[in-house]
Amino acid sequence: MLTIASFFAGVGGIDLGFAQTGRCRTVYANEFDPYPAATFAENFPIKADVRDINDVKSEEVPATDIIVGGFPCQAFSIAGLRQGFKDEKGRGELFFQLARIVRDKRPEAALFENVKNLVPHDNGNTFKVICDELKSMGYHVKYKVLNAMQYGNIAQNRERIYIVAFRSEEACRQFSWPDEVPLTQTVKDIIDFSAPVPERYYYTEGKYAGDIYEQLSLAMADDDSENPAIYQWRRRYVRKNQSGVVPTLTANQGGGGHNVCLIKTAGGIRKMTPRECFSAQGFDKHLFKLPAQSDTRLYKEAGNSVCVPVIHRIAEKMVAALDSIGYTALEDR
Repeated sequence: MLTIASFFAGVGGIDLGFAQTGRCRTVYANEFDPYPAATFAENFPIKADVRDINDVKSEEVPATDIIVGGFPCQAFSIAGLRQGFKDEKGRGELFFQLARIVRDKRPEAALFENVKNLVPHDNGNTFKVICDELKSMGYHVKYKVLNAMQYGNIAQNRERIYIVAFRSEEACRQFSWPDEVPLTQTVKDIIDFSAPVPERYYYTEGKYAGDIYEQLSLAMADDDSENPAIYQWRRRYVRKNQSGVVPTLTANQGGGGHNVCLIKTAGGIRKMTPRECFSAQGFDKHLFKLPAQSDTRLYKEAGNSVCVPVIHRIAEKMVAALDSIGYTALEDR
């Protein structure tokens, strides 16, 4: 069994994708925010180390075959200020803390995930620094932007950059990205448009300031119940998503801002529930447990997570690449 050390683990989306291969298990996870760490603990046999990664010494991390990490994306995101390594909160610099541990632990392979805007950020200089850092440690690198709706059969328009690194040049050569798959899932597989949900999720007349409800009602008047659409309030107008999928989920999905996904259901106009947001990331609603936390916390955890089926398909390719060179897992030696 290949072992995983997971950083910026969140609720464990990357870990779950690797676990679904049947060949990997996470033996160490680090997640600074106690709320996603609590969700992680509900779904995995280990608890996450909740210390700041800056305080984690390399010798405190077990030797593992693979290190994974979705290092914070806010410093590079189009939705943020895009300050990169100069981010005033220090989030851009956290990659180097992850690199420090990779350099010291020397895993056979690594996977990193981030927003696609990481690639063109600062005219490509930011991404070049990241790749050069990995290459300076002797790793061979491949990367690609994958969309959840094209590579995970998930009805969410979510593009992310994935970076794989192998110590073995041959393993890197043998690694190939997953092929595109047809999108057979629809928003109906994510959202229940007929079942009632608690009142707090509904938009009703007079509930919000201004004429939001009136504009939503007008925009959704002709919504097709057979092929329902996702709408968003864009500060001054209603936007209908024409792609037939859920727009990219964000961490502030639960607020009243312009990123909130809105739908017309049998019970009225409402926003997606936290569980539906997790379903849009590929978490099985029957198997993945959500703890008793506020909706705001759960929305943030879902928006900050990864598309599990995409991770699963990448993980399968990484395992196959290691198998191709006859790599033996550390615990099997």
